[in-house]
Amino acid sequence: MAMTLKRADLEPLLLGGCFFGSGGGGTIASARSLVAHFEQGSYYPTDEVRVVTAEEATEGDAVMVAYMGSPEAIDGTAYPVGPVLAVEQVRARLESEGRKLAYVVPPESGALGFSVACLVAAKLGLAVVDGDGAGRAVPSLPMLTFAARHVDPRPAVLVSQDGLAVALDVTPAKGSGGDRQHQQDVSIIVEQMMRPIVAAPEFKQFGGLAMWVMTPAKLIEALPITGTLTRALAFGRAAMRGSLTTVDDVVRWLHDEFGVSARALFATGELWESAVDTTGGFDLGTVTVKAGAHTAEVLYQNESLLAWASDRPQPLCMAPDGICWFFEGEGDAVASNGDIVQADGSLNPAYRGRPATLLGLSANPLLRVPGGLILDSFMAQVNTLGYRGPYVPVEKLTASSYKEAQHG
Repeated sequence: MAMTLKRADLEPLLLGGCFFGSGGGGTIASARSLVAHFEQGSYYPTDEVRVVTAEEATEGDAVMVAYMGSPEAIDGTAYPVGPVLAVEQVRARLESEGRKLAYVVPPESGALGFSVACLVAAKLGLAVVDGDGAGRAVPSLPMLTFAARHVDPRPAVLVSQDGLAVALDVTPAKGSGGDRQHQQDVSIIVEQMMRPIVAAPEFKQFGGLAMWVMTPAKLIEALPITGTLTRALAFGRAAMRGSLTTVDDVVRWLHDEFGVSARALFATGELWESAVDTTGGFDLGTVTVKAGAHTAEVLYQNESLLAWASDRPQPLCMAPDGICWFFEGEGDAVASNGDIVQADGSLNPAYRGRPATLLGLSANPLLRVPGGLILDSFMAQVNTLGYRGPYVPVEKLTASSYKEAQHG
């Protein structure tokens, strides 16, 4: 059902988006910086955001819009200039073809992904579709349902915060339209070409991306993961009113309200150490949690992709399943890796010393299809972090860990 969001709604939205982002999807700090400037005036013609379901998006075409690049680099940005200019280029191209752009779609669940979509929509008089391409945040384009459902990714427009625009119209040697071979070729090529562009000095490690234009019929097909803005908003509101103060609260709430299966991956502990390297538009790093004599380590590429424990022979969790942070006590209950780890690689004092728990969220079944583009893309990324085995769902990994603990 359509709804209208005001500025006050964007704070719970970005908090919920952060939680479901699996450590990525932009930082709370970057999203708050953008939301703080959201008011009717010289930049925004309105202080309201219209959100519609995919079924209600019948008045024109939709396009995915996002920031692409390092979460650390985006922090402090006041206005979503790059994403707005990218969408404006797509809108002008559609108008030249006699078509109308009416909607923007978030790429993924995340604090920044949801905030940017809302702010771009408000700026340009568009509506946001309540859904995204993964139900979590992802480090690369082929991991999104837009790719898996064969939306033609051409053109892809990338615009810097200063207005420098690059449009890619890659034609693969094989495949046509939007079939799997086409998507695999083009999405990977676009990714490989855009990352160095984003890393160039002129782009300062980030830019606004608009791609995957969808007609109303194609939108229904390409956006099977729906209601994710509604879910994030509800989570953020529950957290802000104090309904989610413990891990048990969160696990119960996720199950009861949205049927999401979640479990604690490791004993509640404290952040112990961290490391980060920002290169090529990614924040690459690790965060270690210590509980008693044991530690758990999260490996991330913007998003958390793999978690290990010092007392377990197999991983605790691997993407596409979510690896989500939850903190007890005063302060934000959620965080992205970019919020936890500062630019110099040190831990953010706002989270250090607080009870910290890693939660594993079972991924949407669409992300787990064996031999599918999405799962294959996730596993290729996970394999670069040192894990060489097959994908194992988090519920199986935690079940085996429990059995080991019982019989160890």
